[in-house]
Amino acid sequence: MLKSLSIKNYALIDELEIELSSGLVIITGETGAGKSILIDALGLILGNRASSEVVRSGADKAVVEAIIAIAGNKKVRALLQENELEPADDVLVRREVSSKGLSRCFIDDTPVTLAFQKQIGELLVDLHGQHEHQSLLHVETHIGMLDDFGGLEGMVSEYQDAYRKLRAARAELRELREREQQLREKRDFYAFQMQEIEAVAPQSGEEEQLETELKILENAEKLFGATGKLYEQLYEGEQSVHDMLVVVRNQLQDLADIDRKFLEAAAECGSAVAVVSELAKFVQGYNSRVEFNPERLEQLRDRLGRLSLLKKKYGGSLDGVLAHRDKIARELSLAENYDGVLRKLSAAVTEAREACGAIAQRLSVKRHDVGRKIDRAIVAELEKLGIRNGRFTTRITQQERAGGVSDTETDGEAVRLGSSWLALNARGYDDAEFYLSTNLGEEERPLSKVASGGEVSRIMLALKSVLAKSDRLPVLIFDEIDVGVSGRIAQAVGLGLKALSQFHQVIAITHLPQIAGLADTHFVVFKREQKGRTSTSIRRLELDEQVREVAKLMSGAEITEAGLEGARELMGLK
Repeated sequence: MLKSLSIKNYALIDELEIELSSGLVIITGETGAGKSILIDALGLILGNRASSEVVRSGADKAVVEAIIAIAGNKKVRALLQENELEPADDVLVRREVSSKGLSRCFIDDTPVTLAFQKQIGELLVDLHGQHEHQSLLHVETHIGMLDDFGGLEGMVSEYQDAYRKLRAARAELRELREREQQLREKRDFYAFQMQEIEAVAPQSGEEEQLETELKILENAEKLFGATGKLYEQLYEGEQSVHDMLVVVRNQLQDLADIDRKFLEAAAECGSAVAVVSELAKFVQGYNSRVEFNPERLEQLRDRLGRLSLLKKKYGGSLDGVLAHRDKIARELSLAENYDGVLRKLSAAVTEAREACGAIAQRLSVKRHDVGRKIDRAIVAELEKLGIRNGRFTTRITQQERAGGVSDTETDGEAVRLGSSWLALNARGYDDAEFYLSTNLGEEERPLSKVASGGEVSRIMLALKSVLAKSDRLPVLIFDEIDVGVSGRIAQAVGLGLKALSQFHQVIAITHLPQIAGLADTHFVVFKREQKGRTSTSIRRLELDEQVREVAKLMSGAEITEAGLEGARELMGLK
């Protein structure tokens, strides 16, 4: 839902801010008051392109800002998260256009690209007017609308899982076939490398252990002499640390017999004697185990040299050598079992393709049934809206792949159906497009090529009325939907908008009292002169003001009591 819209220095608008509510929001105002400016400004935050001409004369930049509720819009929230934007329940969308023509886009005060803002806008608002932002006129959206209406998204998701598996299996098979010659050519080379590595048989973590042992053996003489001297200083010498501590301990104990305050010090010194004894014992033991082994020393140096040679050739580190060994082991295994692996992958591709085909076929059957239901419902809606001879058809087609599909190709997937091969896409093998004829005797044409203006808006209203519950766009805006209609048809259009507003926030610009009288919220756009300049403004009407505005639409500038009575009746207030 569009909760608020703020516009500054845009065309005739100096500064304008409105709070909107849910349901049917009606905007009225005299011709030329600036209603279309509101729509154009809103188009900016939906990603439409803009020039410096939109900036109000004398201002540095135009700013359009909207707060839109997205709490239940999973697609928008997912898209924001994918782009490292943490979505709250409301999203703040802002667009700035400078007098120099520079444009900046923001979402929740974070700069974004125009393309991204447009992508978000297309998931939030459907704007039907002269500058169109109409998802229904984009052919690529029709298949999704068809599936939404039929509740087929679960089956589509099942198909997409199978489709991903098919693509992954085909990619693996294609890669294997492309590598066949390389595998055969490098088989002997890999075998030589494997033999060279296995001859040394390196082990993970071995190098560090060898270097530690080498360091000890290379310094055996130093270790032996130093530990012998240290043992003498600690325990064996005439002035050993142990003997001196014993003397000090005994003196402290004598003092403790006189004053008990020395007891703790005596105990601590006794502990020190014990520590030195243990330290001396360790040093003596180490000294007795010092090994002088020139043969082992040479073995270590030779082993480290062989490991160093492997590192230089195969990865720069021992872990790199081991990783290379594992890699060429896999390559050798693949080369030796190539035909078997190829058969296994081919079978996996066939299985995945059959799974895709089965789900795609079920989807296609369901879509044809759903399409017929949509066609009947939309024709009935068009008749209510004054298009009596309308015909509507959901055309579901498939793209045939001549000659089938080769698993060496990279340009798409296909499945066999009967004697034909049908190209697969992200939603099955179907394409869907809406076709329409609004006049007797005319052929149906693609919806994307129908007439513009009010007729398009009415067609959109009919489509939205049928697809309302499944369509995920929260905000629908109809600009001049009442062009060319009056009387009973105008009443039908109004009722259609009112019904649609149960599922979406509907904002409609109108001149017709039959539509304006159904408003949940009513705004009027007007011009005013201030400080020698003209500006466009807007205000929300209270109930009695709504009655007067509807009466004005019915009878013109001069409002009579009869006109007010008629307005109240039209609004259901009598």
